[in-house]
Amino acid sequence: MMLPSKTVLVFSLFLLLNGILPSTTVAAAPTTVGFTYSAVPSNSPSPEHVVAALQSLNIPAVRLLNPSPTLIRAFSYSNISLLLTVPNHLVTSFADNRSSATLWLYNNVLPFHPRARISLISVGADVITAAGDSGSDPTTAIVTAMQNLHHALIDLGIRTVSVSTTFSFINVITTAFPPSSAEFQEPVNSLVIKPVLEFLEETNSSLLMNVYPYNVYKLHGEIPISFALFEEGPFNFRDDVVTGVRYHNLFDMMVDSVIAAMAVSGYENVPLILTETGWPSNDEHMNAEESKMYAERYLQGLISHLKSGLGTPLRKEGAAETYIYQLFDDENESNSRRNNSLISDGDTMQQHWGVMYNNLTMKYNIHFDNADQISTVFGLLVPSMYFLWLLYEFVWIDD
Repeated sequence: MMLPSKTVLVFSLFLLLNGILPSTTVAAAPTTVGFTYSAVPSNSPSPEHVVAALQSLNIPAVRLLNPSPTLIRAFSYSNISLLLTVPNHLVTSFADNRSSATLWLYNNVLPFHPRARISLISVGADVITAAGDSGSDPTTAIVTAMQNLHHALIDLGIRTVSVSTTFSFINVITTAFPPSSAEFQEPVNSLVIKPVLEFLEETNSSLLMNVYPYNVYKLHGEIPISFALFEEGPFNFRDDVVTGVRYHNLFDMMVDSVIAAMAVSGYENVPLILTETGWPSNDEHMNAEESKMYAERYLQGLISHLKSGLGTPLRKEGAAETYIYQLFDDENESNSRRNNSLISDGDTMQQHWGVMYNNLTMKYNIHFDNADQISTVFGLLVPSMYFLWLLYEFVWIDD
């Protein structure tokens, strides 16, 4: 066999190492998977024990739904990234007076930064729903509140903490399918979402969205349960005829609906973080064993999918971060909080969204590392095999 010139061999290796050859295409970086942590239940374990449990599971990020100095302090030196949430009742005061935002930072951020890795602060949580639950309407003040908090951070010399706010898919997106037809609902789009997106683009921050395939599945009886649980099947797909994209799970369909809606609004490049997703371990229409099994299958499918690095059809990198709701069951929480008023007034069943028991053991048999390792190995395997083939063909066998 005749050896190729040294130039040809070096050029081939150059193409390989720089990702130009088709065989070197690898998945994007896996989505960061974290948990929402609300330390409200009186019988919940101490924050220090929770942090230790999260570290043992190699959980890289936590969203604190009701942060307190005690809670934030527990995460100091843990290397776990924190997403803090400003309570909805403070949104109006943040908008009225920057000093109110500064005072909140003095209590919840300044004493712990950077020992606690606070990366982002959400001004309010699902303020669209909160506007209908109280006499005040925080939606009219949300952008001003975000601006004041952003400037207060800069005044304190903190430039590594981003500011955003959280929306819920079911309250702001017109449709889940086809994703290409999705837009933000009016009038909330013009009044709130577009100004928020403009702020996020200017400050290099991310849109925060709660995405629950469980809700859409419950609303649309024609959706197969396996499509909502990331499971393969002969008819487990939906085609978007406008984009030509075939969807194999409900989660990707909903995420791409958000991305399409951002594109329609002119902000397609704003990063997306999913602040809540999950599946309850009890459902009024299922027996307890079946319901818990579905929750486990959803969570494992979600984690494997996110850690595969495949993203979604409309955004290769997918969501930058995804937070599973939540660590522990909250017995005091109303159903409408997670289901966005989809539950009828006559339904008083308390749903359980926690993935851990209060003794810090896992409720489900789910794995956090396997999918990531498989993705990494596969991403390295293809280019490595090509490299070995080159050596075999052009160097080793030609004595």
